[in-house]
Amino acid sequence: MEKKLYRSNDRKIFGVCGGIAEYFGWDPTVIRILWAVLTISGGSGAVIYLIAALLMENHPDYIG
Repeated sequence: MEKKLYRSNDRKIFGVCGGIAEYFGWDPTVIRILWAVLTISGGSGAVIYLIAALLMENHPDYIG
């Protein structure tokens, strides 16, 4: 089965960090902390997050 990157159903905002964590098998908290550090240290994290939210599809099981 081919792995595909989706936005997670375990969402805080758009599910981007959760989706990345699920794809790599990591803890979502680690990804969220990395995103926060990128955002605080220059704002690039916010831009990357918004682009990812627009490009990534919802998980096929998403109800919302």
